[in-house]
Amino acid sequence: MADLGRLVCHFSCGAASAVAAKLILAGNPSEDVAVVNAFIAQEHSDNRRFLADCEAWLGVQVTVLRDEKYSASTYEVWTRKRFMKNRFTAPCSGALKRDVIARFLLHGDRSVIGYTADEEHRADRLTDLFPEESFCFPLIERGLRKSDCLAIIERAGIRLPEMYRLGYHNANCIGCVKGGEGYWNKIRRDFPDEFVTIADLQESLGPGAYLFRNRKTGERYSLRDLPPDAGRYQDEPEISCGFVCAMAEQDMEAK
Repeated sequence: MADLGRLVCHFSCGAASAVAAKLILAGNPSEDVAVVNAFIAQEHSDNRRFLADCEAWLGVQVTVLRDEKYSASTYEVWTRKRFMKNRFTAPCSGALKRDVIARFLLHGDRSVIGYTADEEHRADRLTDLFPEESFCFPLIERGLRKSDCLAIIERAGIRLPEMYRLGYHNANCIGCVKGGEGYWNKIRRDFPDEFVTIADLQESLGPGAYLFRNRKTGERYSLRDLPPDAGRYQDEPEISCGFVCAMAEQDMEAK
């Protein structure tokens, strides 16, 4: 295996990526495996507790990578780049995840991605977009769905990240710009201080940074003007926010 490079597990502080890493470590010598995490300041602090618990379960240390250019802060990325997202991507994903992990990867490494059997279409899209890259999808290979991963983590005696316990689909940042109206109304209820901070920042950047449009007029509006009954979070698709997602979105934008 050594001549083929390492198996690099992308650990996002989520259940699926933790189970993917566990499977890879169970089938390969630990010296051929690296588990990496890109730290982001706006993630819930309980993600660090989950990471430590997973280190004990995995039996290896997770390599935590941290962006220095933007102090690992989504707020700093949005402020300096002067936008929060466009129809292709969010700049924070690339700056704080993709770029720092890309610098860690060596020639010949294979990226282990925690896509579940529910997300096989994402794996297919990724391999189609990047045929020159090498990926491994252990959860799909074993037919494991997200619900299976959640159950495996709980049976291992590990408390799920607080964001899951609050009813979120994943353990992303508190206030992900890829979220829908229902998601942002839930953030407003659960994390009012963070909601106000992001609304203030958004308004400082101007209407071009507004995330939503009035369906009737097409006019953009700020988070502060989001109707409190808009959206239904449980019906909204899960937010994809990761290294490979950012790679794909960057490629789409270039085309």
